[in-house]
Amino acid sequence: MKGTAYTVPAGIYVALFTSDPTDAGTGTEVSGGAYARQAVTFNTATIGATATAADVLFPVATAAWGTVTHIGLFDAVTGGNLLFSSVLTTSKSVPSGDQIKINAGDITVTLD
Repeated sequence: MKGTAYTVPAGIYVALFTSDPTDAGTGTEVSGGAYARQAVTFNTATIGATATAADVLFPVATAAWGTVTHIGLFDAVTGGNLLFSSVLTTSKSVPSGDQIKINAGDITVTLD
């Protein structure tokens, strides 16, 4: 809300989705099969943009996670508020035994 002070969250977590989370956070987040949101760190922002500072490695899937099509950034490891979301450039089918790694710098956030 305009004019309201923003409290920076203690942590930011990447979530994987098999459908568009929308601004309301209503998409289908991956669940089960050892899935868990992963903490992410960002470089210092310059000119309204920042990128991830380190690789993000999700656990090895112990069951199929489906086809991951979107990511979301949350302010909590479970529940919480969806801060940003984006469609993946290339969707990824995650069968049991597979693992998702997001390379440092591959998640960027830009504010206009």
